[in-house]
Amino acid sequence: MIRLLCCFLSLAIFSAHAPAAERNVIFFITDDESPTLGCYGDKAAVSPAIDAIAADGTLFTRAFATTASCSASRSVVMSGLHNHANGQYGHQHAYHKFASWHNVVSLALPRVMQRAGYRTAQIGKYHVAPEEVYRFETYLKGNSRNAVQMAEQSREFITSTDDERPFFLYFATSDPHRGGGTDQTSKRELKPDLFGNKPNDRAHDGVDEVFFDPADVTVPSFLPDTPETREELAQYYQSCARIDQGVARLVEILKEADLHDKTLIVFTSDHGMAFAGGKTTVYEGGLRVPFVVRNPYEEQRGIVSNAMISHIDITPSLLDFAGGLDHEANAPKDMLDADAYWQERGENLRENRGPRKGIDAYHGKSWIPILGDPDASHHETIFASHTFHEIQMYYPMRVVRDDNYKLIWNIAHGLPYPFASDLWAASSWQAQFQQGEDAPYGEKTVGEYIHRPAFELYDMRTDPHERTNLAEDSQHAEVLKTYKAKLKEFQTRYKDPWVMKWDYE
Repeated sequence: MIRLLCCFLSLAIFSAHAPAAERNVIFFITDDESPTLGCYGDKAAVSPAIDAIAADGTLFTRAFATTASCSASRSVVMSGLHNHANGQYGHQHAYHKFASWHNVVSLALPRVMQRAGYRTAQIGKYHVAPEEVYRFETYLKGNSRNAVQMAEQSREFITSTDDERPFFLYFATSDPHRGGGTDQTSKRELKPDLFGNKPNDRAHDGVDEVFFDPADVTVPSFLPDTPETREELAQYYQSCARIDQGVARLVEILKEADLHDKTLIVFTSDHGMAFAGGKTTVYEGGLRVPFVVRNPYEEQRGIVSNAMISHIDITPSLLDFAGGLDHEANAPKDMLDADAYWQERGENLRENRGPRKGIDAYHGKSWIPILGDPDASHHETIFASHTFHEIQMYYPMRVVRDDNYKLIWNIAHGLPYPFASDLWAASSWQAQFQQGEDAPYGEKTVGEYIHRPAFELYDMRTDPHERTNLAEDSQHAEVLKTYKAKLKEFQTRYKDPWVMKWDYE
């Protein structure tokens, strides 16, 4: 009995000091953030924590969302499938009511990570559906406008030793999305959006707010350099700086728990900044996103990669890190049988199960093998697929982009370009719109932004800011023909229902 008691005591002591699990994952995704970070050369940004991760990991200079719309993009992130192929064509919430097909459960990120042996948790913005498809084991509560508080709310989950499995934390802020009203202290008639910041220069709890002078912000090429734009960008940069402090707190928690060198950290955004010309477009301002990865098991650090990667790569990459990816099938090793899953639950889902074929492998591929190689390539061509944002904003666009050219097909080009309600109300847009269609707006006029041609062709080598549309240039007729064929091939490969529009519109 004494020996048995000693054995139990030894086990209890060992359990109390058990080493933390290896190969944990924190996936940090922000809301409407462009690569406006110090590590991307933005001198206005205050982002020391993210910059430090980049310096000790891999920074991707050419990372792309597939659609610059919140729910649609997050469905791609969490399924590895383009949004036209997972069913989430637009927003999930309220009357928009878009949702992924139920058979996506076989590939969904939280599901496959759990089946790969992970305990899973989500905190902050969710914004996809159905919840049964994208289900996490644990849902943590936190103010998604305060990443520092979110980090503290995640502490217990991160550091728990009650479960020997490694952890996967999906950490999603609402910053720097527009919201919270307008800055009434502005002296301008058109007031800037607060971007989640507290009015009257007040601070979120636990945050050392960073305030920006509009004169010092960086104005991207797709925006007009006006006082209204600069005031809104100052608010945007403040919101981004608050995010960085949340990253810093997460790193602090990991280090205190001896987990920093056992945890993969991925930082990105769902798409580009919430300004007309960025969010909801398929221009570079909408699709280019920050993407920083720190893999503690990768020997080569401080890598800057020019490889083209896409949001379709995220789920297969995280599953690859977890050891659960079947590389030959490009699907989970332990793949859930969707038919059996729903039948066991007695669910009558005949109307929304999705296509019988095509939901059996990821569209993307893992970037884990290239993290330590600055010269590695990944995708030769990026494909993007946008259909809705808000439900009233039907404007399908399809895109192919490689090192040389970018082709945009505005399928509903006969319609004026639809605006998200918050982007329409933005002071940065209204200041130009109210001057008429000839007023300048970034590289375009207001009229050119609203009324778009069927095809837009840009030479990405000489025209990275998409100034000159070559689609009607006779000297580029063969290039246009080639890229139309590429676009159609991608649509066919990824089973895009809008491919039929080539035949009758």
